[in-house]
Amino acid sequence: MNNVFRTERRKLTAQLSTRILALVIVTGPFLFAAVLKFQSGVPGDTLLGVWVHSSGFAISLVVLSFAGQWGFPIIAGVLAGDLFSSEDRYGTWKMILTRSQRRRDVFAGKVLAAAAFSLALLLLATISSLVAGLVFTGAQPLVGLNGMLLSAGDCLLFVLIAWIVSLLPLLAFTSIAVLFSVATRNGILGVLGPLLVALAMQLLALIGKGGIVHVLLVGSAFDDWHGLLTSQRFYGPLIEGSLVSVVWIAACLGGAWLILRRRDFAGTPVPRRPGWATAVRVVAVSAAVIAVLGVATNWGPVTITAQRLQRAFTPTFTNLTLLQQRQLGRAVPRGAKLNILTTCQRRAASNVGPGDDWTCTLTVLIPQAGANPFNPTPVTYDMSVKSNGCYKAEAPPAFVGNQLMRDAHGQEVVNPLYTIYGCFDTS
Repeated sequence: MNNVFRTERRKLTAQLSTRILALVIVTGPFLFAAVLKFQSGVPGDTLLGVWVHSSGFAISLVVLSFAGQWGFPIIAGVLAGDLFSSEDRYGTWKMILTRSQRRRDVFAGKVLAAAAFSLALLLLATISSLVAGLVFTGAQPLVGLNGMLLSAGDCLLFVLIAWIVSLLPLLAFTSIAVLFSVATRNGILGVLGPLLVALAMQLLALIGKGGIVHVLLVGSAFDDWHGLLTSQRFYGPLIEGSLVSVVWIAACLGGAWLILRRRDFAGTPVPRRPGWATAVRVVAVSAAVIAVLGVATNWGPVTITAQRLQRAFTPTFTNLTLLQQRQLGRAVPRGAKLNILTTCQRRAASNVGPGDDWTCTLTVLIPQAGANPFNPTPVTYDMSVKSNGCYKAEAPPAFVGNQLMRDAHGQEVVNPLYTIYGCFDTS
């Protein structure tokens, strides 16, 4: 196995695609942070994206979110998608297996090489995104996912943990690439397979109200760090995502090994007819599986409900309102709270399940003198809620002001109430 590992390591190092990946991973976050430095736009659709001009830690987490959606599946496909199919393409299986190398050694050595390079590229992405954020924006405190301000030290720790726990889902996608490479013997399908699986998982995460399929989507594991960025931390999604990733790794590698072990390399090679028959079969089977999973997204316990959203959004809005008042230089007593009545509902569906058609109306009861002790002030937010319990809320500027405001020192800062990010525990 050691000989196979060293050989595959040298092959991956020498490949142009691997070097390009490493170059993009190192320079990409710096280019992203540099562009943000010289323009006012923000990736507002990404969790914590509105804070990229306020804290360098937000830049690293935004890069992680993008990497989890597209970057890591691409890395897995490039590293492992052609790992086994290349031997079929060049007809080198007999030579490899007749040089005192057992199949299990070849399989283990190739998989270990792909895993080692996945880890190396993940470490590169962690370091480059953190350094880019700190250099171009700084190590300022970051507003967490329940409206509380997190210190720079806590942010650094949580960002490092978020990147580290992404290793297991990255290895899961690497295992998916290995399975595609072994099963299809086609390098193109092996490289594109993880990306197509990631796309299918993102689509499945947007539909249905049940929790079973959503929990089993390994693509969701890249976002399970969100429980760390709240004052009352929760670890259920992080544990579930790690276990699901381990199951995907074991299932994909186990399936790939069974296929490889039963393959006959001793006989005369059978010429493979050109065409797209294999690709068509893979697409047909994949479409059928996605259709079944689409129906199954309604199975299991409902994790997104109006009551859960109300309980999570009310304290987050309160914390951000108090933060805004402090930024404006107004005295806020310790332990201050707002009197708020919150009602959340969906526009065109039952009040359960993920979607971008949620609205939450907060009626703030402002004390006043006179016979009527409170002046009710309603504020309505348009909400986009994901199956993992994370949401994004936006309100018209007429209610909460513009995206930027002047603080007590006259500096331009982000208005905490313009775009609100939050997450709650769905486990």
